Amino acid sequence: MYSLHEVKTEKNVRDFLLLPVKLYKNDKNWIQPLDNDILGIFDPKKNKLLRNGEIIRWLLLNEENEFVGRVAAFVDHKANKKEEIKAGGIGFFECINDKDAAFTLFNVCKDWLLEKGVEAMDGPINFGDRDRWWGCLADGFYEPIYGMPYNFLYYKDLFEEYGFKNYFNQFTYHHLVNTEGIRPEIIEKAERIFKNPLYSFRNVDKKNADKYAADFVEIYNKAWAIFPGVEQMSLTHAKQLFKELKPIMDEKLMLFGYYQNQPICFFLLMPDINQILRHLNGKMDLTGKLKFLYYRWKGTCTRAISLIIGTIPEHQGKGMEGAIIMSFAKVALRADFPYKELQFNWIGDFNPAMMKLNEQIGATIYKTHITFRYLFDPNKEFKRYALMQREARKKKTAENCEGNS
Repeated sequence: MYSLHEVKTEKNVRDFLLLPVKLYKNDKNWIQPLDNDILGIFDPKKNKLLRNGEIIRWLLLNEENEFVGRVAAFVDHKANKKEEIKAGGIGFFECINDKDAAFTLFNVCKDWLLEKGVEAMDGPINFGDRDRWWGCLADGFYEPIYGMPYNFLYYKDLFEEYGFKNYFNQFTYHHLVNTEGIRPEIIEKAERIFKNPLYSFRNVDKKNADKYAADFVEIYNKAWAIFPGVEQMSLTHAKQLFKELKPIMDEKLMLFGYYQNQPICFFLLMPDINQILRHLNGKMDLTGKLKFLYYRWKGTCTRAISLIIGTIPEHQGKGMEGAIIMSFAKVALRADFPYKELQFNWIGDFNPAMMKLNEQIGATIYKTHITFRYLFDPNKEFKRYALMQREARKKKTAENCEGNS
């Protein structure tokens, strides 16, 4: 028999944070996330989605009154107004390998979400940006990179046995810092672009962060915010993101492309600070900050991870993505470049163009995370996440231009 306990007190919050420490104590790959990164999701002052949404957490206890599971459920009422199927989410799921325990957690989430008027629950996901704590690791049980979830192999079985279905896969691609496997057509297109004086590529300058934040917004809103479910980004938000990244930003890893000095594409990576965080036990207090600086100075980060890559529609299909990657390679192949491997994470199986690009540069699938969906009405047709197609993007862009004319 198991019992549920809603997280309400400071002690409950601490128990919620420490449960995975207990579960993964013998797993050499698991890396404890920063406490503040998790706590921020549940803080209305830090998580803007809570302005129009709700969130709740539970702990699961066994008959000996020991914590053996945890989960959170959440719903974004504003986002659901735009969706064909109103869905809530569950996340931060951790549980012993016991079906009854897991199903108890899934059931309480289902009941709570039904009360909120939704038709489905997605999980395990984050109540926030997709680049954090999103998906169930199903293949590639290596140490996690920063912000990406790690879990036991049996989690996939628990979700599927309950009735969750594969909504989409997220792939993490891997490549050593070399030019092996890059297809000739990528190099040829890149060389043609390099010979055109109207194109230029440059690394971010921390001293001029506001300028690059503005360039980022211009590209992001044209390249990414045209997709369903992706909101336009404000300059204020972009400046805040760059400010947050500044302490760990490596200018060599952040590259912008320009046509006639107008921003058209970006390729942004960051050091994988999880290689440092494994030494901090979740704490970024004074001691944690000193440890962080020490390990950063020591050169602990030998892996770089992708943040985002994008090209505005007018320059897509011309080889710009390959050109900016080859421009990055000119820096990466120098003897003093500190990073030895690259991981390009969060490539959805609904984005064939990005999958193709990774294959063309010689990257291979290293990890697979699954985002599951559970429909409350078993008679309702289950549909996987729709494919992102380049033609659909062009059509949406043209519609936007007509609407603004």
